[in-house]
Amino acid sequence: MQRKERTEKKNNIKYNDGWSFAIVNGRLAEINFAKGFGVWSHAYIDRSSFKTKKEQKMIDTDIKKCIFSYRRGYYHDKIRNIKSKAPSINEIFPDLKK
Repeated sequence: MQRKERTEKKNNIKYNDGWSFAIVNGRLAEINFAKGFGVWSHAYIDRSSFKTKKEQKMIDTDIKKCIFSYRRGYYHDKIRNIKSKAPSINEIFPDLKK
């Protein structure tokens, strides 16, 4: 398999609409992603605000799959080694344009 084919196969990630727990810049966060845009935002959270065992288990399973770094408008997926630009808020919510 040639390098180009491996890269195309690795970058073939499809997002649905939703959110997930993730590690962003070494801290626990909730990330939001959309089908046409990929990851478009994150918010840092405290693990202590989730008290039930089910929530703790969700956090543990999600952070194994999602590790990102965010810098200057780009999300870098450290597991898959993919860099993607975060879309502007006007692309996500076109009704907010002034």
